[in-house]
Amino acid sequence: MRSFAKSRFVRAGLIAVGAAIVLMMAVISLTPRPESVVKRQSGPIAHQAYIWQRKWQPALTEAVNRAGDELSAFCVLAAEVSWDKAKRQTVRVGIDYASLKARRKPIDLALRIGPYAGPFKADDETMTFLTALAREIIDSARTAGMQPAELQIDFDCAESKLDGYRTWIAAFKRAVPDTPVVITALPSWLNRKAFARLAKAADGYVLQVHSLERPTSPNQPIVLCDPAKSQKWVERAARIGVDFTVALPTYGYLVAFDETGGFVGLSAEGPSQNWPAGFIVKRAMADPQALATLVKHWLDDRPAAMKGIIWYRLPVETDQLNWTWTTLATVARGIKPKRDISVNIEYSQPQLAEVILANNGQLDENAAVRIRIACPRQNIVAADGLRGFVIRYEGPSHVCLEYTGGAYLANIPTGEKWNIGWLRLKQHIQLEATIQKPGHETPVMSK
Repeated sequence: MRSFAKSRFVRAGLIAVGAAIVLMMAVISLTPRPESVVKRQSGPIAHQAYIWQRKWQPALTEAVNRAGDELSAFCVLAAEVSWDKAKRQTVRVGIDYASLKARRKPIDLALRIGPYAGPFKADDETMTFLTALAREIIDSARTAGMQPAELQIDFDCAESKLDGYRTWIAAFKRAVPDTPVVITALPSWLNRKAFARLAKAADGYVLQVHSLERPTSPNQPIVLCDPAKSQKWVERAARIGVDFTVALPTYGYLVAFDETGGFVGLSAEGPSQNWPAGFIVKRAMADPQALATLVKHWLDDRPAAMKGIIWYRLPVETDQLNWTWTTLATVARGIKPKRDISVNIEYSQPQLAEVILANNGQLDENAAVRIRIACPRQNIVAADGLRGFVIRYEGPSHVCLEYTGGAYLANIPTGEKWNIGWLRLKQHIQLEATIQKPGHETPVMSK
């Protein structure tokens, strides 16, 4: 009996110990892991802007000079490397260091590297060339009297090659030991275990939350940056435990569709694409109001690991597919830009009425609008449209100016006034004009 009682006591003790272990394991499993605990912060955010032009024109220098106190630094494209059928091509940018130095803001230098399949070695010919190029662009800045705050590597790396990319980063850090090495990263990389290892090997990273998904029809909304997805990506990035900056867009594209509504291509800033007659061309721009709301959210609450925002790219006065500085400065404060587009009739002569489209708001406006003017047709001697607008008569008492796009497809920037047409009258009368219908896409007219 005593031996039976003793064994029963032992079994009961073992059961109790086992239950305690199970309970302890359950508690441990419910306790957040250190990497999942995200510290929070609020308040002002540091804003930077990319300068990505290969050639420095006077308008770009002026843009650097005009950049306000909202920007804490510039990230400047210094060199670009790509491969064409295994043949390496290199572009060095002639940076206007004098203008940057005069602006007295820190600069980062960007080394752009196109797709490369490997191998990824620390000391082969490719890596020897890239590390030498990194040293050269940093030395060039120092010779000009500027010390780069960091070297940013913008590499189109395949997700399956992130561990190989880590080998490169180690080599870059050895090559420029006194300059932090930062990488750019895509949101899809966050799902890869190799990215955490890569991020921790670098001195930080830039999370690029902007891109363009291929549209399937002209009626499909084209979004360059989804605020809801961006917030989720930032929270996911914060759990990695490495400081990062978020890249947001200011730019846009012209997206073309054929007569059947099928996507045929797009064009970015630069020489305009001559699309065939009958094609539909849509302007896809980063949404300032949506991004202002996103910035305001991060001003109120964001992960402590999120150290700032970098805008792609610095507005230049000659840009056709980019925000203006007024728009960027407003959005950077987390304020939705105000819309204020109007049409007025001005008389340079008593019988010559000029139609003026004005943008008095803080937001670039799509010029694809329809202007309706009350005017007896019998009082019109002649009329014509300017800047891509054409005259359409609407019954006996109205004339319209309709935007037809073509070579003039562009936004009307903040603060600008456009003369978009004129009417020669038999006798002077006071005309009234209204903006009847803003448009988002227009057929390209045959000439």
